[in-house]
Amino acid sequence: MSLKLLTLMLCVFGITTGEFVIAGILPDVAGDLDVSIPAAGLLVTAYAIGMIIGGPVLTALTARYPRKPLIVGLLVIVVVGNLASAFAPVYSVLFVARIVTALVTATFFANAIVIAASTAPEGKQASTVSKLVFGMNLSMMLGAPLGTFIGNHFGWRATFGTVAAVCVLGLLMVLPFVPDVAASTSGSSAVTELRVFRSRNVQLAIAVTAIANMGLLMVFTYFAPLLTTLTGFAEGAVPLLLLAYGVGAAVGNFAGGWLSDRSPMAAQVGLLGLLTAGLLAMWAVSGSTVLTAVMVFLIGALGFSVIPGMQARVLSTASSAPTLAIAVNASGYQLAAALAGWLGGRVVAGPGLRTVYVAAAAVTVLGILLSYYSWHRDRASAGSATEEKTAEASPA
Repeated sequence: MSLKLLTLMLCVFGITTGEFVIAGILPDVAGDLDVSIPAAGLLVTAYAIGMIIGGPVLTALTARYPRKPLIVGLLVIVVVGNLASAFAPVYSVLFVARIVTALVTATFFANAIVIAASTAPEGKQASTVSKLVFGMNLSMMLGAPLGTFIGNHFGWRATFGTVAAVCVLGLLMVLPFVPDVAASTSGSSAVTELRVFRSRNVQLAIAVTAIANMGLLMVFTYFAPLLTTLTGFAEGAVPLLLLAYGVGAAVGNFAGGWLSDRSPMAAQVGLLGLLTAGLLAMWAVSGSTVLTAVMVFLIGALGFSVIPGMQARVLSTASSAPTLAIAVNASGYQLAAALAGWLGGRVVAGPGLRTVYVAAAAVTVLGILLSYYSWHRDRASAGSATEEKTAEASPA
């Protein structure tokens, strides 16, 4: 692997760890800053909203800037944002720091992917980008558990300080190892690509991404209190459980991709059904540490098994604007994270912590219904097309 790609992977790993690690240190943040667990959960919502807004706006505003100086500047903002989080004296400062960090995250990812793909050997663009995205998977499997471990032993502020240090290392490696890549000067019309949103299939695909992932993200946001307060795990076990979740996510990602290649919509509906059953099973076994530990792995696998198919679905329905489709799909996922933090907080403050599992299952059912409706539309459209061909082939 080239030093260029390794550098960009490290940057993605550091930035994404800063996003995911809040799930493991949520109770510590709430206790230290004297706010409720639901209020601390809004930090996830703030980050997601920052990405949703900042991604398209900042990317459009910086489209003509040279890529390397741009990602250097974005990394500086990420470092400052994480240091501000580490030294935040009150909740409001931490809230603003998370938003500022999130505003530049999506733009960094977009430019990192452009740099990786445009400098890859001919025919190796897709595999190069997949290696870059693996930095995000590593942040879930290693970054979040290690960050939680650091937070449990040295305080949650040390977690954000460590994230900042990793991003500084990435920044120092960008300077010598990442090549300069010219800014886009194609002048392609954004208005033309926006027309893709007129398609009902595109609208449904984006809605499924946002709604079907919301349940899992609700559980992930409140993982620490669910595992410690509800099930009775020791605080020190949370990093190991997050590692199990991350390993499950990696396994599910590959398995889901294999299944979706063979029967996309059937796999999506079926896997979402299994995810719903898994969330209800977690509710049922939440009093058992052994069974809950097993379910953490399975939920990670089931939750991430649906993502490859959803991404492929968005790309296939928006073939006239694939780049925009990827960005919108990411926004849909972040919208799900934002709503999950808010809705989960309302559930915790109302019916109680254990009900988060049931609420997550109910939201996932909505994703199943939307997926089935999309599948039904596909089959109806395919049937109409077959009838038309038959009529054309029939003798007059």
